[in-house]
Order: sequence, then C-alpha cells, then structure tokens
Amino acid sequence: MHIVLAFNLREESVVADDQPPSEPPSLPSEDIYAEWDDIHTIRAVESALASKHQVSLVEADLDAFSHFRRLKPDLVFNMAEGLFGASREAQVPAMLDMLGIPYTGSDPVTLGICLDKRRTKEILSCHRIATPRFAVVSSLAEIPARLRYPLIVKPTLEGSSKGVTDKALVHDRKALVRQVEWVLNTYCQPALVEEFLPGREFTVAMLGNGDDIQVLPIVEINLHTLPAGVNPIYSFEAKWIWDQEENPLEIFTCPAKLDPFLERSIEELCKKTFRALGCRDWCRVDVRLDARGMPHIIELNPLPGILPRPEQNSCFPKAARAAGLSYEQMILRVVDAACQRLQRTEKGDHENRCLL
Repeated sequence: MHIVLAFNLREESVVADDQPPSEPPSLPSEDIYAEWDDIHTIRAVESALASKHQVSLVEADLDAFSHFRRLKPDLVFNMAEGLFGASREAQVPAMLDMLGIPYTGSDPVTLGICLDKRRTKEILSCHRIATPRFAVVSSLAEIPARLRYPLIVKPTLEGSSKGVTDKALVHDRKALVRQVEWVLNTYCQPALVEEFLPGREFTVAMLGNGDDIQVLPIVEINLHTLPAGVNPIYSFEAKWIWDQEENPLEIFTCPAKLDPFLERSIEELCKKTFRALGCRDWCRVDVRLDARGMPHIIELNPLPGILPRPEQNSCFPKAARAAGLSYEQMILRVVDAACQRLQRTEKGDHENRCLL
C-alpha cells in the first residue's frame, strides 16, 4: 500500500517553545509551533510505516493539495496540526475528503470540534458525560460575578497545554481577571474559565473503532512530583520545560494503580466520549477526578502527540508500550484501524470515492 505521511515540521530555527509565553505577552504567541513535530518524530513514523508499506512524505503547507493530487496514495497517515485558526487541524482532512483520498484518524468536523474546548464540553454535556462546569469569556466584562474558586483559565482553541501556564490556576477574582486578560491578549481568542477539580489526573490512549475500541493501559500524572511550590496542574511548564529528555520528570505511572471499579468507570467514560465526539482510529482523552473521586473529561486529543523515545515521556506511546506494542506496532495499529473502518464503509460511502 502506498501511504503518504502528512506532517508539519517544527524547524529548529523557528522553535521558541521551550519557554512559556512571556508576560506581558508578545504577538504572535511564542509557543505557536509547540504542536508541530520535530524531524525525529517524523522519521520514526516514516520508518514504522515503511516496515510494511511504500511511504511518501508531504508537508502540510500551501502546496500540500497539489502533492496529494499528484501522488494519489492509497492512504494518508495524518499527523498535520496546521498553524492558524480554529480549523487548522481540520484543513488536511478536509482537502483529502475533497480529493476522495482516505486517511487515518478523525474527520475535519471532529478535529475542529475537539480543538474548540467550548464546543467539546457542550457536546459532552448534551450526552450527559461528566465534565467540569465552565464559562467562556471574550472580554473582561463577561467574567461572571459569582464564581466558586479555585478556577483554571485556558485558551479556548489551543492544544499541547499552550496557554495553560502555572498561573492558569487562580484562587481569587484579581488573579482570574489578570489571567483572562493575558489569554485574551496573547492568543486573541476567548478564555475558558473552568471549575478546578482537586483529584487525581489521568490520560487515556485509545485505538480502534466501534465495538473494537481498545483502551490502552491508563497513564496517571503524578502531580505531587512537580517542583515544590508550583500548582498541581499539568501545565505548559510541566510538559515542555521541567520534563526534559536528559532529565525526565518521574511524573507518570503506567498502568495507573486503580481499583477495578474506578478503572472500569474511566474506561467506559472514555469510550462514551470517543463515540460522542465521533472520533476515529485513535485518540487520547484527559480525565480528572472531582472531590468525590468521580471521573470527569477534561479534553480530547484526536491527533495525539507521539514522540518516539521513552525518555521523552510521550503519553500515547507510553501507554502502547505498557500494552506490549512497540512504536512501530503502534503506528501500524492506527493504519490497520483506518483500513478496517474503510472496508466497513466503502460500500455506498463517499469516503473512498476518488475525484482524481
């Protein structure tokens, strides 16, 4: 099978993501490329795909459409994050849908919704899936008068903990106003103000579709191992600054130590979430417990990070290793999930119809 690997390359020359955005902010935000992949990750995925398939590379830039059209691959392995706008993760899948080229992962609608934390939580609420209470504010005047602290403030349309610095957890109105203002000015988008849950935090990797969805061993984020004096959140600093490859934080336990009832509750909640948002092939879901120990969905990432080396502490590959899958096997399982899904839907479905 001929597979095109679609990606965004994080050039060393443009990287400024080893520091949180400065305060006061500059524009554009200094973590703008944090979601893109470095050359080592792209090469590792290429190598895994090449173990069974013919592979071509296409960078998701302005020439991507013409490259897809010329190459006419059997499948695109999509890991392109895009750069600007709420539709950025949906752009490559949308053009592939237009060309009738099948691809791994979720469709543009799901990718767009999951990037928007407000829309994600609205859908979760509609399906009665537990998620922290929230408000979305586009100006300081919209901050509700009565709120129960502590709260956590996030940009509405970012991933990879962008904008969720150690200061995102606020305990009073003065800090809330300051953090909302920083998000509005830095990211030029509404701020999500969310109830802070004080319990344990997990991330859950999932593979497959329909009744064949596999929940990989649950990863717990041990927030008590963070540096002394910082807030108990998996912040931008925790993910990208304090946890370095040469000196990784001992912040993860996988499989998480859970009693069977809680483990089953988290797994079922994540499966329900996966289906409610229309995810396909793979996804990583972040979960946190409330004060009563009940799991809530924090957010989804249907385009999860997959750094290849164990010391890089990337959670999806970490869960895959705990399940007995090598990096190569993990990548090929995503391809297999996509192929099985496409086989099930090819009769009368537009997904495989080629316009070329």
